[in-house]
Amino acid sequence: MKILIVRPDGIGDLVVSLPLATQIRQQIPDAQIGFLVNSVAASVLENHPDVDFIKTINLATPLKERIEAFSKDIDATIFLKPFKELMWPAFLARTPIRIATGFRLRSLLVNRRIYEHRSDCTKHEAEYNLSLLKGLGITPTQFVPPQLVITANELIAGENYWQATHKPRIIIHPGGISTRHWQPVHYLNLALDLVDKGYSVIFTGSEQERIDFAQETLIDKANSSDIKNLMGKLSIRELMAVIATGQIVVSGSTGPAHLAAALGKFTVSIFDPRRSSLPIRWQPLGLGVLLRPDVPTCEKCIGIACAYWDCLDRIKVSDVATQITQLVQNPQRPTDLQIFNI
Repeated sequence: MKILIVRPDGIGDLVVSLPLATQIRQQIPDAQIGFLVNSVAASVLENHPDVDFIKTINLATPLKERIEAFSKDIDATIFLKPFKELMWPAFLARTPIRIATGFRLRSLLVNRRIYEHRSDCTKHEAEYNLSLLKGLGITPTQFVPPQLVITANELIAGENYWQATHKPRIIIHPGGISTRHWQPVHYLNLALDLVDKGYSVIFTGSEQERIDFAQETLIDKANSSDIKNLMGKLSIRELMAVIATGQIVVSGSTGPAHLAAALGKFTVSIFDPRRSSLPIRWQPLGLGVLLRPDVPTCEKCIGIACAYWDCLDRIKVSDVATQITQLVQNPQRPTDLQIFNI
């Protein structure tokens, strides 16, 4: 059986879809398991034991090419998010089994529908993904968190970025797409504070995030050999190598936090209070700390009109630095992800 899992959006979304592939591998050992993803995120899946093939797609790709992605002996397609731009091609390709949620008009394009509202945010995204296994006649067994694979050569390359430092290694990733951000100046002040305490810091992010961060902070004038700005300079695999050879990733609710958790590294995550960002649905599936402002959960951010519009500023640099120090000094302390409202 050749099964195609469709998740062509964010890196974090892709990481938390891996438990689905693991469950399929456990219960249908002879299945060929593939992913249809965007070209940027595809390399995350390299060398994974539960991934047999990878296809890349762009939602703006001509229809004929999108149909071809679902041809060539694909027996079952699982849409983890119901993109109509891909559900139509799968329908036209006559993929025998097409699985997706069942509450949208576009759900008529699939023939095995799972009726569950993800917007309720009552469980993790990875668990919502596993619910779609019912379309294959599978009942999920014990949950296995996502795990990623790094090669020995990649680990050597990752070590080189740290220049053999023996200081505690902290990765700071200030960017992200789908959530509100802690202010860039807070991230920079955190890095300066950590360096004063004897830590080594690497900043990561995209080229656009590098430009935005430089415009809002004085990072280019930060005069310390223990702060390295690698924003815009790393491929996804290089980013994974830096994380794998570091100790803690500090970020918002974004892809690198999920990469870190899947690579067995601590995370210190800063989440905004929107319902769509609730930890129960989007927390990294690993060890570490998650900080949220102690304000009411909101449906969407309305900016300065909100009485709590400064919610993320309630999380101070000292709050984050304290959590990092505790993780470095007591690495055996956490037995699960700890959530604090500040």
